[in-house]
Amino acid sequence: MDNVDAFLRYLAAEKNYSALTIIAYRKDIQDFTVHCSDTYQLQDLCKVHYGMVRDFVISLSQQGISMRSINRKCATLNSFYKYMQTIGLMQSHPLAQHKTIKAKKTFILPFSIEEVENVLLAIDKSTFPGIRDAVAIELMYTTGMRQSELINLKLTDVDWMQQQLRVLGKRNKERIIPILPSFIHELESYCEQRNAIDGASKHNFLLVTDKGKKTYPNFVYRLIKTYFRAVSSKIRTSPHVLRHSFATHMLDAGADINVVKEILGHESLAATQEYTKVQLPKVQDAYRAAHPRAKK
Repeated sequence: MDNVDAFLRYLAAEKNYSALTIIAYRKDIQDFTVHCSDTYQLQDLCKVHYGMVRDFVISLSQQGISMRSINRKCATLNSFYKYMQTIGLMQSHPLAQHKTIKAKKTFILPFSIEEVENVLLAIDKSTFPGIRDAVAIELMYTTGMRQSELINLKLTDVDWMQQQLRVLGKRNKERIIPILPSFIHELESYCEQRNAIDGASKHNFLLVTDKGKKTYPNFVYRLIKTYFRAVSSKIRTSPHVLRHSFATHMLDAGADINVVKEILGHESLAATQEYTKVQLPKVQDAYRAAHPRAKK
């Protein structure tokens, strides 16, 4: 695993990949390593050929792994073997001729404004867990930040004077997001209670558990799932759906797509344009109802 460790260190140091991304890359390579060992009794990843990669893809598909996840694993292997070529450990690239598998695009249905409002109204903010949960949901819904960005948000990232947040996104790219004036008081109240929790003074992370520790992905996922399952019948209730809801509601209200792009931290406008597809049915209905020739 020395070469794998060197590759992961390269991603962290040279590419500025996040810790979560590094973990995902390590898992992808480990899965492929196990496949090669179990199927071919091969331990040396430098001796891999494309037939082994193809069999790996077939095996994943038979396990019911989504094409999106399979493509991600192949992208990891592609990056790994490019690195191996670059440092001179391999002459040929086993994925050189590999083509991305066309994956069926999934349609994410956002929460409605009413669902978000109902969740926030139902939370008992007289307790620390209650105000903490409300603040977590408000932060995600009013800023569109990612789950990982919320977890890593620090007290020092809040600019109270300017009413804005400093958010560290993918590849350590920093962006500034405004805070709604109506949310400032609640955030201040939470911070006062947060600082009184045992253990919270040992670190600077904004969002903490009941025991004062830094939150983690499953904590935030369960939080969103628990509250939104109570008011919504939607199958998908996750932090990403809440981020999706932020973008959709902003665009529905007429926000400039470039502004939404900057707030979300997207590198390209194409990523933000995915959210406009949710609006298409509304556009079609309005068009058919308003055009003078629609009733002919």
